[in-house]
Amino acid sequence: MVAYQLDLPDELSQIHHTFHASQLWKTVADDSAMISLDDIQVDEFMNYVEKPIAILNKKTKTLRNKVLSLVKVQWQPRKAYEWTWEPEVEMREHYPKLLTAADFWDEV
Repeated sequence: MVAYQLDLPDELSQIHHTFHASQLWKTVADDSAMISLDDIQVDEFMNYVEKPIAILNKKTKTLRNKVLSLVKVQWQPRKAYEWTWEPEVEMREHYPKLLTAADFWDEV
Protein backbone atom coordinates (compact mmCIF):
# COMPACT_ATOMS: atom_id res chain seq x y z
CA MET A 1 0.00 0.00 0.00
CA VAL A 2 1.25 3.47 -0.90
CA ALA A 3 -0.01 6.27 1.31
CA TYR A 4 0.89 9.89 1.89
CA GLN A 5 0.65 11.64 5.22
CA LEU A 6 0.05 15.41 5.15
CA ASP A 7 1.47 17.82 7.67
CA LEU A 8 -1.68 19.84 8.42
CA PRO A 9 -1.86 22.97 10.61
CA ASP A 10 -3.31 22.64 14.11
CA GLU A 11 -6.62 24.20 13.00
CA LEU A 12 -7.20 21.16 10.77
CA SER A 13 -6.17 18.54 13.31
CA GLN A 14 -9.60 16.86 13.15
CA ILE A 15 -9.18 16.11 9.44
CA HIS A 16 -7.73 12.72 8.58
CA HIS A 17 -4.25 13.41 7.26
CA THR A 18 -3.38 10.12 5.49
CA PHE A 19 -4.37 9.55 1.86
CA HIS A 20 -3.91 6.53 -0.38
CA ALA A 21 -1.96 7.26 -3.56
CA SER A 22 -5.01 6.45 -5.71
CA GLN A 23 -6.80 9.49 -4.23
CA LEU A 24 -4.08 11.90 -5.34
CA TRP A 25 -3.31 13.20 -8.81
CA LYS A 26 -0.67 15.39 -10.37
CA THR A 27 -1.51 19.05 -10.71
CA VAL A 28 0.20 22.18 -11.95
CA ALA A 29 0.53 24.85 -9.29
CA ASP A 30 -1.69 27.85 -9.98
CA ASP A 31 -1.48 30.68 -7.42
CA SER A 32 -4.84 32.10 -8.54
CA ALA A 33 -6.56 28.83 -7.59
CA MET A 34 -5.23 28.83 -4.02
CA ILE A 35 -7.70 29.57 -1.22
CA SER A 36 -6.52 31.05 2.04
CA LEU A 37 -6.96 28.85 5.09
CA ASP A 38 -8.88 31.73 6.69
CA ASP A 39 -11.47 31.53 3.88
CA ILE A 40 -12.20 27.84 4.44
CA GLN A 41 -15.25 27.14 6.60
CA VAL A 42 -16.10 23.75 8.05
CA ASP A 43 -19.21 22.70 9.93
CA GLU A 44 -19.40 20.74 13.20
CA PHE A 45 -18.88 17.48 11.25
CA MET A 46 -15.73 18.87 9.54
CA ASN A 47 -17.48 19.15 6.16
CA TYR A 48 -16.26 21.88 3.81
CA VAL A 49 -18.92 24.61 3.59
CA GLU A 50 -19.55 26.71 0.49
CA LYS A 51 -22.24 29.37 0.32
CA PRO A 52 -23.87 30.72 -2.81
CA ILE A 53 -23.37 34.46 -3.18
CA ALA A 54 -24.98 35.26 -6.54
CA ILE A 55 -27.22 33.92 -9.27
CA LEU A 56 -25.53 34.79 -12.56
CA ASN A 57 -27.87 33.36 -15.17
CA LYS A 58 -30.75 30.99 -15.85
CA LYS A 59 -31.41 28.40 -18.55
CA THR A 60 -33.66 25.44 -19.27
CA LYS A 61 -32.38 22.06 -20.29
CA THR A 62 -34.62 19.58 -22.06
CA LEU A 63 -34.06 15.95 -21.20
CA ARG A 64 -35.97 13.07 -22.81
CA ASN A 65 -39.37 13.83 -21.33
CA LYS A 66 -38.57 16.52 -18.79
CA VAL A 67 -37.67 20.20 -18.83
CA LEU A 68 -35.20 21.17 -16.12
CA SER A 69 -34.73 24.77 -15.04
CA LEU A 70 -31.13 25.55 -14.01
CA VAL A 71 -29.45 28.57 -12.46
CA LYS A 72 -25.78 29.53 -12.72
CA VAL A 73 -24.46 29.99 -9.17
CA GLN A 74 -21.35 31.82 -7.93
CA TRP A 75 -20.05 30.20 -4.74
CA GLN A 76 -17.96 31.59 -1.90
CA PRO A 77 -15.03 31.12 -1.27
CA ARG A 78 -14.39 30.08 -4.89
CA LYS A 79 -12.70 32.48 -7.24
CA ALA A 80 -14.78 34.74 -9.51
CA TYR A 81 -14.43 32.52 -12.56
CA GLU A 82 -15.72 29.40 -10.80
CA TRP A 83 -19.45 28.65 -10.83
CA THR A 84 -21.85 25.72 -11.25
CA TRP A 85 -25.24 25.08 -12.83
CA GLU A 86 -27.70 23.97 -10.14
CA PRO A 87 -31.40 22.95 -10.31
CA GLU A 88 -33.55 26.02 -9.71
CA VAL A 89 -35.96 24.04 -7.51
CA GLU A 90 -33.19 23.10 -5.07
CA MET A 91 -31.83 26.64 -4.95
CA ARG A 92 -35.32 28.04 -4.30
CA GLU A 93 -35.80 25.53 -1.48
CA HIS A 94 -32.45 26.15 0.24
CA TYR A 95 -31.68 29.80 -0.68
CA PRO A 96 -34.94 31.65 -1.44
CA LYS A 97 -33.54 35.10 -0.58
CA LEU A 98 -30.74 34.69 -3.11
CA LEU A 99 -33.22 33.94 -5.88
CA THR A 100 -35.49 36.90 -5.13
CA ALA A 101 -32.49 39.19 -5.69
CA ALA A 102 -32.02 37.91 -9.27
CA ASP A 103 -33.64 40.29 -11.77
CA PHE A 104 -33.76 38.11 -14.90
CA TRP A 105 -36.39 35.50 -13.94
CA ASP A 106 -38.96 36.63 -16.50
CA GLU A 107 -36.46 36.70 -19.37
CA VAL A 108 -36.39 32.95 -20.06
